[in-house]
Amino acid sequence: MEIRLKSKEEIGYMREAGRILSACHREISRMIAPGVTPLQIDAFVEEFLAKQGAVPEQKGYRGFPYAICSSVNDIVCHGFPTDVPLAEGDVVTIDIVVNKDGWLADSGWSYGVGKLSRPLQRLMLRTEQALFAGIDQARVGQTIGDIGYAIEKCAKKGRFGVARPLGGHGIGMHLHEPPDVPSYGRRGDGVRLVEGMVITVEPLFTLGSTGAVLWEGDGWTIRTADGTCGVQFEHTVAVTAEGPYILTA
Repeated sequence: MEIRLKSKEEIGYMREAGRILSACHREISRMIAPGVTPLQIDAFVEEFLAKQGAVPEQKGYRGFPYAICSSVNDIVCHGFPTDVPLAEGDVVTIDIVVNKDGWLADSGWSYGVGKLSRPLQRLMLRTEQALFAGIDQARVGQTIGDIGYAIEKCAKKGRFGVARPLGGHGIGMHLHEPPDVPSYGRRGDGVRLVEGMVITVEPLFTLGSTGAVLWEGDGWTIRTADGTCGVQFEHTVAVTAEGPYILTA
């Protein structure tokens, strides 16, 4: 599949999906508390999107059965929502892809449950900073490597691990389009960014310094190899002549 550039009109359609998605995350942020279950969040998201005339794109995608990915503590990506209540000190990443009239927006966000330990607070802060450092490089003439370099630099500064197998991607009417957008890289390497590209930028850092991850037998759930917590922050971003345009802000 070739990189498909989007027109301003098409980016507008994706922005509408992103508007719905960001509103959904705002509501989720109010729900997060000890005792709430990820399955309750999943049911809320499905109902919320239906009221907006949208659907959760990942439900049914390659057999994935839920409206959200819910990843708690050492589960760092693609976790299934469960009926296990969130507990004080947990960190949970809720990843959602919204389909509005065939156009997609993708955003994952990590939430602290109650009061977090100081190391987890630092991990959350550094990963969110890395998200915006990467987005700042999503400019015409820059490269995919510039984005990855900026993200990885933040991880190294905090002595956190980068989950290197997991990263961003192109998006449009398909969930995964080229190019891949790793959370590591070298300046000047990779695809050069041009106006009309739409990508996700999604650093995933681990408290352990290796960033190594393992896939479980269900084919979806990904955990840290060392059992430490991982967090992720993700936006969908359009590359425009005026600079990066966050569609899920």
